[in-house]
Amino acid sequence: MYRVGVDFLQDGMQVARSIYRSDGRVLLAAGTRLNKRYIKRLHELGIRSVYVRNDELGPLDPVPDIVSEQTRLESLQAVREGFNSLENKRRINMAAIRQTVDNLIDELLANSEVLINCSDIRSYDDYTFHHSVNVCILALMTGITLGYHQLRLKELGVGALLHDVGKIRIDQEIICKPGPLTPEEFEQVKEHARQGFEILRTYDEVGLLSAHVAFQHHERWDGRGYPRGLVGRKIHEYARIVAVADVFDALSADRPYRRACPVHEVVNLIRSMSGTSFDPQYVEALLANVAIFPVGSLVVLSTGDIGLVVDVDRNAPTRPVVRHLADRNMNPVPKRHEIRLQNLSTVYISRALSETETAKVLKRIALKKGPPALEVSQTSSDM
Repeated sequence: MYRVGVDFLQDGMQVARSIYRSDGRVLLAAGTRLNKRYIKRLHELGIRSVYVRNDELGPLDPVPDIVSEQTRLESLQAVREGFNSLENKRRINMAAIRQTVDNLIDELLANSEVLINCSDIRSYDDYTFHHSVNVCILALMTGITLGYHQLRLKELGVGALLHDVGKIRIDQEIICKPGPLTPEEFEQVKEHARQGFEILRTYDEVGLLSAHVAFQHHERWDGRGYPRGLVGRKIHEYARIVAVADVFDALSADRPYRRACPVHEVVNLIRSMSGTSFDPQYVEALLANVAIFPVGSLVVLSTGDIGLVVDVDRNAPTRPVVRHLADRNMNPVPKRHEIRLQNLSTVYISRALSETETAKVLKRIALKKGPPALEVSQTSSDM
C-alpha cells in the first residue's frame, strides 16, 4: 500500500483504503479497481491522493490504524452534526461529543503502541470535519504520552474536537477560499478563535479549560500568535498541545491548492518551529507517535539503493525494516532482501522518493514477471 497523487493514478489500480465522506457514505471502497470515470470524479471532489495496492512490491501486512474505521466514521458524523446544528441556530449535542471523545480515548489507550502510519483521505468539502477528528486524535495521543489521566484526556479531547467550531460564524467563502487570503480576509478568519470560545462557554457541559482550547490554539510560544499574543506558559497547556496537532494535520493533508507534505518533511517543519511557535515539550510528545517514514513509503537509502518500508518499530522510528527493491539507478534487483536498519550502523534512510520517482520505479518493476522471492537480511553486505 502506498499513497499516489491523483495525477499519477492509472486504470486498473486497486484502492487499498476506503475513502469516506463525513456523513459516512463511501466514496470509493477498498478493493475497487480504478477507471477513468472514478479518477475524474476524484478530481472533481478535490481529492488529491489515494492509497493503492501494488502486489508486485511483494507481500505487506495490513497497516494497523490507531482507531477503527467505525470509530473514525462515528467521530466524523458527530462533528458534522454539531457544526450543522450551530449553522441551523440549534445547540450542539454535547453528550454525543463527549461520547465521541470517550470512544477515541478508549481505542487510543488500547493501541498506545501503534504509530501513526496513514493519513485519512478527505474531500474538499469535508476538510474541516476530518481535520477536527484528526487534531483530536493527535492531541489525545500526545496527552497519553504525557501521562494524562482520564479526566484531563477528556477535557483536552473535547477542546481539540471543537477547536475550530468558531469557523461556523465566519463567511464560508473565506474559510473555503482555495488560495491566499487578503489581509482583510485573514483578520476575519482570526476571529474564529474568539467566536469558538464564546460558543463553548455557553455550554455547562463544556469546562472552561476545554473552551480555552478554541480561544488559544493559534497563540504561539514566542507571542506571535492570535488573538491575544500570549507568550509561553501564559497559553494553557491544552491549547499548546492542540496548536502543534493543528499544524501537523494541516501540513499532512491534501488541499485544493497544494498536495500534502510527506511525513518526514512535516516532522522537520514542526521541529523547526519548536521553541518559537510551539512548546518543545509538546512537539516531542506528539512526534513520538508518528512513523516518520510510514509503512508503504518508497525511500532512498544512504547507499543509493531504493526500498519499501514494510515495518516500523516505535522505539526506532527512523530505522524501520526496508525491503530492497531497486539499485541507485532505479533498476529492479534480481533478489530482494528485507533489511533491518536497527541492526546497521552505517546504512540509513536519506530521503523519501518523490511521486514522479515512485511512478518510475513501479513502472520498471511492473515490466518484470512477478515479484522475486524474499529473504530477511540484517547486514549491509546483503545490499
